[in-house]
Amino acid sequence: MPITLVIVDDQAMVRQGFSALLAAQPDFSVLGDAADGVEAVELCARVSPDVVLMDVRMPRRDGLWAAQRILASQAGVESGTGAGVPANGAAGKTRVLMLTTFDIDDYVYEALRIGASGFLLKDAPADELVRAVRVVAAGDALLAPSITRRLIAEVTSRRERRTRSPELASLTPREREVLELVAEGKSNAEIAGELFVTEQTVKTHVSGLLGKLGLRDRAQAVVYAYEHGVK
Repeated sequence: MPITLVIVDDQAMVRQGFSALLAAQPDFSVLGDAADGVEAVELCARVSPDVVLMDVRMPRRDGLWAAQRILASQAGVESGTGAGVPANGAAGKTRVLMLTTFDIDDYVYEALRIGASGFLLKDAPADELVRAVRVVAAGDALLAPSITRRLIAEVTSRRERRTRSPELASLTPREREVLELVAEGKSNAEIAGELFVTEQTVKTHVSGLLGKLGLRDRAQAVVYAYEHGVK
């Protein structure tokens, strides 16, 4: 099955360019596009894409507003409440990849807090965008390296705002260790090498800690770790 996509940007040329680039990939299918956050929410409710490429700054409602509602509706589907069930009856997990020309910490921080799976600058090379879509569709998180560094620096500077979370006590010592390494931006392979375990073992620990902490993916785990004093 192809990876289904929706592209959201207020500039028609950007939408057309991304659509042409991504539709040319044999494993991608572009279901439609939207010019603002309101259109994006309505479109995603109808077609339930695998990945939404979401611009941050748009008229009427911005990308953060739209991403929050799309992901909240998705959470309703997963929990069985029926909230946000798309008209076509599909209930697959939709993931959001934020796109912007602005490398701004507040946007990054808020996007990841609400559950976006990645954040990429619009001037990234075409092959990097294609790879990003595949990574996010596979259920992994993706952050541009420059953004990751800025995010860590920003959250670290807010140390006085962090509080310890009672959920942390539910983690095993190994899960806590893995969380610390995830917060450093290390991949599963890098963590496996550092802890002298298999990659599959790391994936199991990551899955376990995400479930215990109520997080969607690694992107949220990075924010959580710094907010709650893990790093």
